Amino acid sequence: MTSIESVTLEVDDPTAAHRFYTSAFGLGDQVRVRASQAPTTGFRGFTLSLVVSQPADVNALFGAAVDAGATALKPAAKSLWGYGGVVRAPDGTIWQIASSSKKDTGPAARRIDEIVLLLGVEDMAGSKRFYVAHGIPVAKSFGSKYVEFATGSGSVKLALYKRRGLAKLVGVSPDGSGSHRLTINGDSGPFTDPDGFAWATASETASL
Repeated sequence: MTSIESVTLEVDDPTAAHRFYTSAFGLGDQVRVRASQAPTTGFRGFTLSLVVSQPADVNALFGAAVDAGATALKPAAKSLWGYGGVVRAPDGTIWQIASSSKKDTGPAARRIDEIVLLLGVEDMAGSKRFYVAHGIPVAKSFGSKYVEFATGSGSVKLALYKRRGLAKLVGVSPDGSGSHRLTINGDSGPFTDPDGFAWATASETASL
């Protein structure tokens, strides 16, 4: 089964970005950073999600991110599906912090259960076929709205969402151009998908 070992965010200031992700989320090697001056404007077409077990954990991570310099795009709140909020990191990456639970079952902790990479795509059916052809099987599919792939235990999860819908979900304009400033590091690359998202083999980025 294909796995995603990590994602690499291309940022203006790697030292500042590393400091933010360590301070705000306590992230390890699953999220890497490297320097890039590639031009990019507006929505970059993807989000990263931190999935946690309860609302108190959402609040803890949301607060830590804002304290470390993130911008709140959507305050943490209850919804039909659970509890969550959205922030934009200082490097421009949009993060969703969410729990499927609406009630706390213990003291707050900054423990992350899953990291999910959500790619905004123009042609859901075409992108789904592309990834299946590259050996990434579908785990869940909800028509043209959402597709989640099976990427193996412990790896970054991968899902697809319509680009305009994803922008609306996180509270930003869908307009954007230039580089995604993202590289996906897995064992099925290297390739570039129909929406311009670049994949590299994990060995290529192991030294980052």
